[in-house]
Amino acid sequence: MTLEELRKLRGNVKSEIEKRDTEGKTIEVIVGMGTCGIASGAKETFNAFVKEIDAKGLGKSVLLRQTGCMGMCANEPTVEVVVPGMPRVIYGNVKAPVAKDIVEKHLIGHELLDKLILDRPAADIITNK
Repeated sequence: MTLEELRKLRGNVKSEIEKRDTEGKTIEVIVGMGTCGIASGAKETFNAFVKEIDAKGLGKSVLLRQTGCMGMCANEPTVEVVVPGMPRVIYGNVKAPVAKDIVEKHLIGHELLDKLILDRPAADIITNK
């Protein structure tokens, strides 16, 4: 292996490690990966989020992780999104193409995708900071 190939490999590995690092990340995207979610396409959804987060250069601020069943099996794949200054929401029926919308509109544009929201706090308990 040449020195240049080793440098490229190091860069790729470093990038993969940064994706898994939790320190300093303020945004969280949690994909439901229970059996029901996986059967509904959650793996493809998760991979679509990886691709979009990378494409938008958000890897240093977004923590993408998976969890088990969220208890909303009829609405799988489900994705919980936590963005500072916004209500914590759970989106339902998030197929892979929808991941791009969530990244662009919710994570970057700070706009909720109302038609996909399954659960969020009632308006009377949301406080603005």
